[in-house]
Amino acid sequence: MTTDTAPGASGTTAARTEDSSDTLLERITRQLPSLRRSEQRVAAIVLDNPVGAVQFTMAGLAEAAEVSEPTVMRFCASVGCEGFQDFRIQLAQTLALGLPVTHSSITPDDSSADLSEKIFDHTISSLDRARRTLDAAAVEDAIALILDASDILFVGFGASGIIAQDAQQKFPLFGVPCQAPEDFHQQFIAATMSGPRSVTVAISNTGHTEQTMIVAEAARKAGASVISITGRPSPLSEIATVPLIARTFEDTDVYTPSTSRLAGLVVIDILATGVALRRSPEHTAAIRRMKSELASMRHRDADDEQAAGGEQAS
Repeated sequence: MTTDTAPGASGTTAARTEDSSDTLLERITRQLPSLRRSEQRVAAIVLDNPVGAVQFTMAGLAEAAEVSEPTVMRFCASVGCEGFQDFRIQLAQTLALGLPVTHSSITPDDSSADLSEKIFDHTISSLDRARRTLDAAAVEDAIALILDASDILFVGFGASGIIAQDAQQKFPLFGVPCQAPEDFHQQFIAATMSGPRSVTVAISNTGHTEQTMIVAEAARKAGASVISITGRPSPLSEIATVPLIARTFEDTDVYTPSTSRLAGLVVIDILATGVALRRSPEHTAAIRRMKSELASMRHRDADDEQAAGGEQAS
């Protein structure tokens, strides 16, 4: 067993303040280069097998890493934990969300069972990251803009265009006319025709899609408000009246699912539900009536199909 004699900054304060929304494994990975060498030995054990590490006692983890127990305590403090017990609790909470993407990389040799587990882990971890980092105040500002809107224009391309189309389908919840043209020229025309109470929701995970930024700028120039939905601070965020950022573990790995699209869909659901809840009781009653009549129509269609099938059989 070795003692902690190697030099290096532990980065305790940084770990606690840099991004409190990170999970424990994210913090360990980020802090790894600044940890003392002996602390890095502890980090390596945890990152190599986080499921096994959560079962360790402090003495067991120290023995596995070949360090002293005080080194384990310093490691816990360096990654933002208030002692070893807090470290185990935070690690268990992280594992309950599924292993982060860095611990669940997809390989060509994976079985179907492995793929299912890893993609679920990746998606759950990414959506949890978006939930933890989404600015609640910005969401409230976006809902307030939509509540006062005369109409809404949703724009996006590629996977972001799918989110725009989904948003347009929720027009009963938003309670105002909504459109989501797929053609860039139609998007631009709609943006330039915006009024002072119009709202454009511009969607781009990278925040760098040129056409989306052009449409957003045209809407602002026409006097409309712009809500952006991106995966990180970006040029599109800077154009927006209210920028919303849904951070995920998106990357360019060919095997990686497009979790940014799922996060964007959730943000749209949050906005639609938030707006609907703040509309008048009459609006809520109209939505209930619409859903009831839609359900009745579907049952009639099913009954008609069943009757038609019976006639053909006879």
